[in-house]
Amino acid sequence: MKIPLRYNLRSLLVRWVGTLMTAIGIGLTVAIFIVMNALVNGLDSTFVQTGRENQLVIIRQGSLAETNSYFDRGLYETVRLLDGIAHDKSGQPLASGEITVIINHPRLTGESANVLIRGVSDMAFAVRPEVKITSGRKFRDGLRELVVSQSLANRFQNMQIGKTIHIGRSDWRVVGLMEAGGTAYDSEIWADYEDVAQEWDRPIYSSILVRANDAKAAESLTKRIKDDQRINLQALDQKTYFKDQMVSSIGIKALGLFIAVVMGIGSCFAAMNMMYSAVMGRMKEVGTLRALGFKRRSILSSFLVESVILALAGGILGCLMALPLHGLSTGTANFISFSEVLFHFRITPTILLKGLAFAAIVGVLGGILPARRAARIKLVEVLRD
Repeated sequence: MKIPLRYNLRSLLVRWVGTLMTAIGIGLTVAIFIVMNALVNGLDSTFVQTGRENQLVIIRQGSLAETNSYFDRGLYETVRLLDGIAHDKSGQPLASGEITVIINHPRLTGESANVLIRGVSDMAFAVRPEVKITSGRKFRDGLRELVVSQSLANRFQNMQIGKTIHIGRSDWRVVGLMEAGGTAYDSEIWADYEDVAQEWDRPIYSSILVRANDAKAAESLTKRIKDDQRINLQALDQKTYFKDQMVSSIGIKALGLFIAVVMGIGSCFAAMNMMYSAVMGRMKEVGTLRALGFKRRSILSSFLVESVILALAGGILGCLMALPLHGLSTGTANFISFSEVLFHFRITPTILLKGLAFAAIVGVLGGILPARRAARIKLVEVLRD
């Protein structure tokens, strides 16, 4: 014979003060668990969403990223004329030779961070249709003009339209803002290639981004570039290239797991304390249940279910506390390019379900010992008391 569920619900309502305090404690733990998962998910999504099918990032052989790659720009003409590269409507190969440099610039809060500047040509916009000028205009050649991502403009000093930034030996003027659909390019500043190369005295390319006709052509280009020992370059699938940079989230994942474990242990003790108090205060109830014929396993499962219900209530509260952070923008260091990467907290239904599952585990771990204690209460002990 099973104990009705309403018995547990009424018990929690009668002890509403303890129930509320325990639920809040578990809710805070679940909220932190969800926020850390949302942070990692947002960072991973930024890299996963970057890149298009059949596009290749070509960098120097042995380099891990564009920031530590460089090669003679004469190789650009060799690469862009290879068979298998797609062409635009005017017949030009969809290949963009680019240079990247890192600058240190103060945030609005005063501390400094590294920001990536990408020197590009008009072809960069053609091979990245996700990049759109949302305000102002595109930079013009030879005038030291910048197009800044909207995310950077919201976080760094003097990156709004009309403002001037001193970079290298010159003053550069911000003439436009861009958005890149939540990809890694939302963490960059774009300028004319020749201006960047002259400013830093680097007549080189860091990378070439090309679009292949199809998957077969992309595979053929990758092999041909790898096998050509004269150019000493390598071609990487654009999606794979950015996925490999998700190493930036490893530290955050480790920190999130550590915090979740520590706070989870604390929540388990809170739930355990609450349930032990409930057991000790309901000795006569338990004795009555035993006298009515309820078996030990029914009492154990009933108290365990009560603990899980308490934890799930805290889990729902934690989900509600975490939801306002969805879409909030933040940033961290990309340990591959050593520059700031901006991303948004992304709370998905899957993460919310994980939070509730985490709460349920806390409820089980916190309630198993008190439930066992309740199930082992002897009717003789109750009568003696």
